[in-house]
Amino acid sequence: MHASITAAYLARYRTAAAESPVELLPLTGAQRRFLITRRLAPQSRTDVVPLFFAYPRGTLDLDRLARAAAAVAAHHPALCGGFATVRGTPVLRTGGPSAEAARIAVAPCGTARAALRAALLDWPADGPALRLLVAADPDGDEELLALALDHAACDEQSLGVIAAELGAAYEQDEPPADGPPPQALADYRQAVDLQLAAEDAAGGPAAQAHWGRRLGALTGAGGGTATSTGMLSERLPAAEGAARGAVFPALLDAVGSALHRLHRTDDPLALGYPWGGRPAGAPAALGCFLNTLVHPTTSGPATDLDALADAWWDDLDQAGTPFDEVVRAARTAGAPWSGALDALLTLEDLHRRPPLVLGGTPGRETHLEGRPLAAPLAVSASHGDDLLIRLAWDRDRFAEADAHAAFEELLAGLRHHLHTRPVPAPGA
Repeated sequence: MHASITAAYLARYRTAAAESPVELLPLTGAQRRFLITRRLAPQSRTDVVPLFFAYPRGTLDLDRLARAAAAVAAHHPALCGGFATVRGTPVLRTGGPSAEAARIAVAPCGTARAALRAALLDWPADGPALRLLVAADPDGDEELLALALDHAACDEQSLGVIAAELGAAYEQDEPPADGPPPQALADYRQAVDLQLAAEDAAGGPAAQAHWGRRLGALTGAGGGTATSTGMLSERLPAAEGAARGAVFPALLDAVGSALHRLHRTDDPLALGYPWGGRPAGAPAALGCFLNTLVHPTTSGPATDLDALADAWWDDLDQAGTPFDEVVRAARTAGAPWSGALDALLTLEDLHRRPPLVLGGTPGRETHLEGRPLAAPLAVSASHGDDLLIRLAWDRDRFAEADAHAAFEELLAGLRHHLHTRPVPAPGA
């Protein structure tokens, strides 16, 4: 039996940590992938998780914002020190708060959105982990705030924590600490150790067999970072009652249909989606505790969403298998698949994230189109008072008319599944 990728990493980490003059912390599988990708391809950009908020012009005090960012970062090891590679091994080097706040200049004929987009594209490869960027149109009555984090330090669960703590720190306006307290460091290490143990255990023969069966027919149309992108959006009614349990299976089906329409193929394609949560018994440490799961799409809408949902729940039973192990299982089963994703799907529950209130003013959340994508197609769903669907695509790969047609097919699939045929969650 082969040694797990996680076990091999831990052996290298222990050697690097023993020889380091400063404390080094291990990384989860997701964190390692982010860091390895940017080290192997220096021209690639750091994976960033941004939120954008509009405030009335003059609301934000930049100095106060900088102190708040540093104060929040100082509580969390994932936002202190910096990610590094020691003896070829990705680690988190402990240190002080890794945060900044800056006002971004806007050209006389430019826009705040374009300025923020350019600033995020120019994210420094070695940090900081948390950046608050402010820009305003020359003649506008609003200013935009980008709250952006290095994805290696952040997952969806972390966003709610950051929003709540940032608002409180801005209100209190107290000097930040030099770094995380000992208990925060201990909690973070325990959470990461439990995550790594779960990842190691999830790479066994049963998981390999499952993913081999599920993904053995994948071919993949090929992915890669898309830098020229467009975005379409639509708001649908929020799913209520039993239909809430059908939202994600419905999205898997609808996005799969849109993806096949764009690629004009009936072959299974790789739809990736993040799935995470802290291991049982782990402290609620802020960081990146997720995995990228892969759903093999089929051409055309599902005739039986219950069957698709059952297969998805079977996948979730193996959700801890590290992505690299999943790719190895698929290739061992005969899939000529490189591991590149043809599309990405994310679902955010907005009820888990409080509004960002600064100076007593809640920010109005907005979205920026044109940002780079890690796959040729990306669909984001935000479920709150309604269901906001955004589809972004690679303009160099897909014609705009085709993207619009694919989006209409996606929306039609969601309307069918969620509003005319609600499907209860398994076990409901």
